[in-house]
Amino acid sequence: MDVRNCRVCGRLYNYIGGSYRNLCPDCITKLEEKFRVVKEYIEENRTAMINEVSEVCDVSVKQIEQWVREERLCFADDSPIGLDCEVCGKTIKTGRFCDGCKNTMLNQLGSMYAKPVNNAPRRRADAAAKMRYLD
Repeated sequence: MDVRNCRVCGRLYNYIGGSYRNLCPDCITKLEEKFRVVKEYIEENRTAMINEVSEVCDVSVKQIEQWVREERLCFADDSPIGLDCEVCGKTIKTGRFCDGCKNTMLNQLGSMYAKPVNNAPRRRADAAAKMRYLD
């Protein structure tokens, strides 16, 4: 059994894993409720800035950015809110990487698992290359 302290309220709880590290079930429930509020606010106010969303919904900007990076939140194309791609710095509306960088990484990973082509010439077995036994 893995017992830990909650990083928000300090209470002891039985850790069973999951996407929220070091949070007790009560704090996870509260955070999920805040997520629902933020999502509804963004849907109703598509042009709201991230600081405004943070103040109105009483959630930190860092937490909102984490939800966007996890692709739980996605901003509309006409929204002024955007994050930078972690590779090239291009403005994106959700996730960690832009489409171009995702495709590049996908191609690189795909080429890593491709079977190598063996171009070495094969030797022909001739009659002289047989195994011999001594009497």
